[in-house]
Amino acid sequence: MSEVKVVTTESFQEEVLSADKPVLVDFWASWCGPCKMLTPVVHEIAAEHPEIKVCSVNVDDEMDLAQQFGIMSIPTLLVFNKGEKVQQMVGLQPKAAIVKMLEV
Repeated sequence: MSEVKVVTTESFQEEVLSADKPVLVDFWASWCGPCKMLTPVVHEIAAEHPEIKVCSVNVDDEMDLAQQFGIMSIPTLLVFNKGEKVQQMVGLQPKAAIVKMLEV
């Protein structure tokens, strides 16, 4: 069972951009209602899809990362493959739509 890895500006390169498999990154904040609703879904995906690495970025703690990737609304999910951003989804989405997006 995979877990959701919290990443920071310092660990983003190693954990996301240098990962050896696709990475789903959840940009969220503790005060965001839709983010709180999405969190259990992200954890389910991490548990059910070991072929995907799942990471989490708190935009309040990591404003530079949010700015670097143009995060204007949260929750925002980004998918990286081989160090490149290949997919983006903004807002609360159903699990099926997120899993479909991961088919990179």
